[in-house]
Amino acid sequence: MRHRTVLTALATALLLTGCTSGQGDKDGKDTADGDRARPGTVRVLASSELSDMAPVLDQIRADTGITVKPTYMGTLDAVTLVAKGLTDGKYDALWLSSDDYLRLRPEAAKKVVSETPIMSSPVAIGIPQPVLTRLHWNPSDVTWARVEQAVQHGKLTYGMTDPMRSNSGFSALVSVASALSGAQSALTDADVAKAAPRLKEFFKGQQLTSGSSGWLAQAYERRGNVDALLNYESVLKGIPGLTVIRPTDGVITADYPLSSLASAGATARQDVRRLTDALRTDSAQRMITEKTHRRPVVPSVKPAAGLDTGRRRELPFPGIRSVADGLVDAYENKLRRPSRTVYVLDTSGSMKGDRLDRLKKALTDLTGDFREREEVTLMPFGSDVKGVRTHVVSPADPRRGLDGIRTDTDALTAQGETAVYTSLEKAYQHLGSGADTFTSIVLMTDGENTTGAKAGDFDAFYRGLTQAERETPVFPILFGDSDQAELAHIADLTGGRLFDARTGSLDGAFEEIRGYQ
Repeated sequence: MRHRTVLTALATALLLTGCTSGQGDKDGKDTADGDRARPGTVRVLASSELSDMAPVLDQIRADTGITVKPTYMGTLDAVTLVAKGLTDGKYDALWLSSDDYLRLRPEAAKKVVSETPIMSSPVAIGIPQPVLTRLHWNPSDVTWARVEQAVQHGKLTYGMTDPMRSNSGFSALVSVASALSGAQSALTDADVAKAAPRLKEFFKGQQLTSGSSGWLAQAYERRGNVDALLNYESVLKGIPGLTVIRPTDGVITADYPLSSLASAGATARQDVRRLTDALRTDSAQRMITEKTHRRPVVPSVKPAAGLDTGRRRELPFPGIRSVADGLVDAYENKLRRPSRTVYVLDTSGSMKGDRLDRLKKALTDLTGDFREREEVTLMPFGSDVKGVRTHVVSPADPRRGLDGIRTDTDALTAQGETAVYTSLEKAYQHLGSGADTFTSIVLMTDGENTTGAKAGDFDAFYRGLTQAERETPVFPILFGDSDQAELAHIADLTGGRLFDARTGSLDGAFEEIRGYQ
């Protein structure tokens, strides 16, 4: 099994996946690919949460004539693209939550020629008032240690993004590890080892995971039975009813630097500088803090009402790549609760040939990404479910489970009609309640439902599940000739998210879903 590291991912596949990049256009097409550099236009690879900056950028365009063409992506994935040279000639600038990752990778850092902070937002905890009352907490004196104690005694649950893909998740992980280890400077391997027992207790309270802050917030509001969220202050401020707490023993703050890329031409760099200057004017800074709840970096502008101005210790980012990698590897394989996933795979007659070959390749490649303790069920279907094969990636012998997945994947054959809803019902029956795992269903189909249960039947079946069973989301993948409306309805009904592999990479869609499992 491949060790998961904070700075490695299937970046090329992600770049080709329509659901990951290019959300600057409403149709989801990549705004950077094929868009040649031209005066007055800045092609920006940006952290996904910056989609809320659209009103500010519209005002910048009206004031200066500069048009920003954004492509949104997770911070960690974006860094890997830069390091591999896949941003050369495609983008003029980076606008990530932090450039700290770049500094851990010299091959990425050398591609940035300037960086200027635009705004800031610390990682914080969002807790509803009834939970604060129950815990007898005063928001002004909460520490990470107190949060850990509440979790340990079964009094607090929370959601957090995946540290492998999200800077908010990784920053929260570093914050907790720093506080619980008592580290007085940047984390070391010894600090991580020291904190491991307490971290394992801490992550028993994590009930929600996600590859993006937006979906995490939606899942939190939908579930209604998770106590708190760990995320950027700016994200938490957008969720009604939450009291935002910055722990007194320290936080990590995103400073959102706008960074010119060395591969950009002289004119593009000049436009990036004009954009930077425009974003740091008093008027723009006021608009940023009022519209997005981020903090201004210009001293003459005050933070928006409701942003606590009390000082907090700024925790240092790991200075050594091995420490960052080791911390994430520990989280993925030892600290967090394990995953249970059913892969409901269309192997109907229409999948015969190239489509089935692509499915087999995507699943085989994905085996290198499965975590220790993970339970993986393959449920291929045609006119009905063809079989149910479950494998566990045991820490004692991970190869056995992974080899079993590869063997069953290689044996897939294409025949029959397409029983989407019947197969989903059987997936839910197989999983039952989530218990102490992150449970999910991944649905991959290249066509619309043609036999068995119909949409209305599945809706009634889903409504008849217990609350615990309904907490398992379905993540459908658009592929081939699949019906977008049909799959979007399944995602909306179950609280999942739709991924698009019709014009991009099936490998990339499977890989991106990993952040939600």
